[in-house]
Amino acid sequence: MLAIIGGSSLAKLPILEVTHRQVVRTPYGDPSCALTFGRIGMQNVVFIARHGYGNSIAPHEINYRANIWALHSVGVKGVIAIGSVGGIRPDMVPGSLVIPDNIVDYSWGRKHTFFEGVEKPVIHVDFTHPYDRGLRERLLLAGRQAGLDMLDGAVYACTQGPRLESAAEIVRLERDGADLVGMTGMPEAALAGEMKLPYAHLCLVVNWAAGKGRTEVVSFDEAQGAVRMKAVERILITLLM
Repeated sequence: MLAIIGGSSLAKLPILEVTHRQVVRTPYGDPSCALTFGRIGMQNVVFIARHGYGNSIAPHEINYRANIWALHSVGVKGVIAIGSVGGIRPDMVPGSLVIPDNIVDYSWGRKHTFFEGVEKPVIHVDFTHPYDRGLRERLLLAGRQAGLDMLDGAVYACTQGPRLESAAEIVRLERDGADLVGMTGMPEAALAGEMKLPYAHLCLVVNWAAGKGRTEVVSFDEAQGAVRMKAVERILITLLM
């Protein structure tokens, strides 16, 4: 059973044949919302909206630990995270679908680990490869089988939010090697790693990052975003058939 974490563009998953919902209590507080169980194709799936079903939780206020703990507690075997991002690298144009292969964390003040407190052991989890190779390859294959262009490999920069970045900050991220910028990739990926849950990120480029492209300000094309979300749904259907 796979888990799908929906981002700000995917607060609901229309292709999910819902069977039931379950409120999960965790040692770390409440998750963003109830877990939604159902089927896509032949596969059982659990869905959670990262920002809540009303898209009301800001990136820095998400209880990432509760979300990952809740998914782990119901027995999921892997996590596909859907996220909206800004494009930094020239080929990461708005509308692109990208499967990143590494991450740089610029967020702060978030609960980044399950291993804290006097009763918890000190554990150093290897984070060389934040994303699961097998799950990444499955996503890439599903996209190609669905006839979609997929970009394989990128460095995701996770910023604090909720404001967007300045043009100077994007220059810094680019200098650090970042190709994409988002606000929710961490500590989600690290917490999944601590739970030994295979985790992969399917990123939808919804705009150019600040100072990139041909516009003076960051803008969002809602119509284009809707088209790309349909593409995300096609990938998930192909993956889970």
